Amino acid sequence: MDMTSALVSESVMLVIEVDSSLLDVLYRGRLMELRDRAEAEGLGKSGSVEVLRARLIEHLVLGEMDLSWEGIQSLTHKEAGAVLKVFGIKSSGSHKERRQRLWLHLNFDSRRLSVEHLADMERDELHELCLRLELPLTGTRTVLMGHVAGVLTSQGRGWGRIKRSLWRSGIPNATSGDSKADVVDDAEEVIEVETVEDAFQKESPVAVLEDARDLIVKDVDKSDSEVQGALLTIGARVEELERMVGSILRGHSGNWGSVEEGLLLRLAERRGWPLEGEEVRSRVISVATNIAESKGASIGEGIRNRIDAAAAMSRVRERMEYAETLIEDD
Repeated sequence: MDMTSALVSESVMLVIEVDSSLLDVLYRGRLMELRDRAEAEGLGKSGSVEVLRARLIEHLVLGEMDLSWEGIQSLTHKEAGAVLKVFGIKSSGSHKERRQRLWLHLNFDSRRLSVEHLADMERDELHELCLRLELPLTGTRTVLMGHVAGVLTSQGRGWGRIKRSLWRSGIPNATSGDSKADVVDDAEEVIEVETVEDAFQKESPVAVLEDARDLIVKDVDKSDSEVQGALLTIGARVEELERMVGSILRGHSGNWGSVEEGLLLRLAERRGWPLEGEEVRSRVISVATNIAESKGASIGEGIRNRIDAAAAMSRVRERMEYAETLIEDD
């Protein structure tokens, strides 16, 4: 019986030959089983079950491929997607996102490298992460932390853990002669609201997204380091915020009020957004409300009163500042 099968990306017809039976065993292997196999193969046996699984797949299934950082950089967009499928993790995204995800999966434990852990890192460590993740290398420690946090937030649960269907059931028919180790990406997490309108699905204009990003990070240097890192992280995810707002509006008949605000915060927290501080939550809600209004949402009376009050205070401040200039001129 032929133990080798082809991992095929049908859209691009890129083929990587893999041992599907071995891959199936590694997908479904428990911690002690993977440790024993790693020891037998002369590989390090430390780390979590997912770290061990990635190490074994790299050396035993894809042993002929160069998966160093330089090797990952040399992969084409199609090749990177096919390799990600072999590891059993999310394979979609841009070329850069695929390279970032593959490097993270091979070099880190997702439980130990999270947005929350970045605050404990030195600037040199953050600089090295920025280098490997192809991010800007200049700026303060807080700025570098924001760059890395943006990537970790955008990648979400796309790396560090194989898809649930694989560790539960493995590769269908992996031991038969007609095995095929093609892993299909799971659908994105579906927001638990019923779609009733498509009008809010249309993407917001670039100007709206730019305004939203500017409001998120406005005067960020005046906040403490923890809040700065959180705001910079969220500022890098404005597009995702806009999509969440649109999804909620579609499921709530275009209404935006306190219920919708609460749902947004819960969804963002489930996606790992750093929303612990009141200042951060307040900014996110304010920006989300602006996005909802730009989409033509029906703003609740309580929310409307809050917006009107904020606008009134802004106008008062502007008038006071103008009056001060007149006094200075006199």
